[in-house]
Amino acid sequence: MVKIKSYADGSIGTRELDAGVFGERVLGRTLKEAVVMYEANRRQGTHKAKTRSEVKGPNRKLWKQKHTGRARMGSTKSPIWTGGGVAFPPVPRDYSYHMPKKARRVALFTAIFGKLRDGEVAVAEGFPTDKPSTKQAFAVLKALDMTRSVTVVTDGLDRNLWLSLRNVPGVKVMPAADLNAHDVTVRRFMVCTPPALESLAARAKAFVDAKRPRQES
Repeated sequence: MVKIKSYADGSIGTRELDAGVFGERVLGRTLKEAVVMYEANRRQGTHKAKTRSEVKGPNRKLWKQKHTGRARMGSTKSPIWTGGGVAFPPVPRDYSYHMPKKARRVALFTAIFGKLRDGEVAVAEGFPTDKPSTKQAFAVLKALDMTRSVTVVTDGLDRNLWLSLRNVPGVKVMPAADLNAHDVTVRRFMVCTPPALESLAARAKAFVDAKRPRQES
């Protein structure tokens, strides 16, 4: 069991959470592979440089091969000349790749476990529900002392909360169903609504139970 910050009815408190459902230790290698994968999948891969065959210019030989006292040279498009082509240029490519689904889930749960272990997770009530209010939503984060570099996790798509915090620097609002290891680790803090935290814990427990071997009756 670990203690995490909680905010409800305008006051700060603590609540206990069973961190064991998310794992027993941080699996650093799996977590790193997942974060690198998500970063790679975001790359556009539109880099491009010209080879000597793509550089505009004449192909004639600049001077004869011998008896000039100068180094032999073919054309101005040679890679060793300024303005020439590049010998092994970068070309557009697709950097994306995918880890197995179970490995991505393990990475997510081990990232959450690391945040819980480091005391960087909080559960909060009191976010605006009737209409967007940046002042009210930011007051909750300020009370938790988690105003910079924070991921706010909701149980479902909460448009009012998203509109409230979308212009706050360093804050991202997203539903628990879309959460991944990169979203957890890229920001320092994670603030969850009570239903969102329960949803994540239920997903982790179901994942662990599914991996256990079934006992024959």
